[in-house]
Amino acid sequence: MRLEGKVAIITGAGTGIGKSTALRFAKEGAKVVVTDINEASVKQTADEVKKLGGEALAIRHDVGSEDNWIQVVDEAVKAFGTIDVLFNNAGIYVIKPLFDTTVEDWNRLMNINVTSVFLGMKHVIPVMLKQQRGSVINASSIAGIGGSPNHVLYGASKGAVRTMTKDVAMEFATQGIRVNSIHPGYINTAMVDYAAATTHRDKEALGQAVSPIGRVGNVDEVSNLVLFLASDESSYMTGTEMVIDGGAMAR
Repeated sequence: MRLEGKVAIITGAGTGIGKSTALRFAKEGAKVVVTDINEASVKQTADEVKKLGGEALAIRHDVGSEDNWIQVVDEAVKAFGTIDVLFNNAGIYVIKPLFDTTVEDWNRLMNINVTSVFLGMKHVIPVMLKQQRGSVINASSIAGIGGSPNHVLYGASKGAVRTMTKDVAMEFATQGIRVNSIHPGYINTAMVDYAAATTHRDKEALGQAVSPIGRVGNVDEVSNLVLFLASDESSYMTGTEMVIDGGAMAR
């Protein structure tokens, strides 16, 4: 198995890409610490992992809180001894014109999308350094690479994650810690449901419009990429941005 004996923290694991990744990791032998602000949903993810024969610890987690991050890391190490993989997946999506975006909107989204990634790396990487190995995967977006109307807030947050990933990758490159980012396009999650409703477009039509492949992606396609970056198969990769968007950015 590709993650045999490894311990992974996955944020935003109650639904969508995070949940798919938790189940995929468990099938590949990882012990998973699954966190989410929605306690009921993340407990369900943990239950599904256990039904697969895996080991899981579910924790309610406000990813923008440093105290919560300290608690999560402490509980993970207490339960499983170490941390080998961190998938900073939790995030929210807001589509708003520049002039309608408030400072409150800005601060809330930056706290969840950017501060959370900073805090996760700040508190997990010290554990990884004790064993001189670890893989961090940060969820950015194609919105962090290219521009779109009404995406000033979301795009700024994902652009910050993109660059922060490279900075931390360079800081720890000689110490066995790899840090990479993934950049999904339109994936079949609640975020795409929101985008379709906000733009008054059918989800399937939206996928056909934005992706040369002609559809939205699915969560398992993304979790397969996260698995590769978490595994030793990507041992020569750090500071890399991996786009998974059906060809949208190639345009």
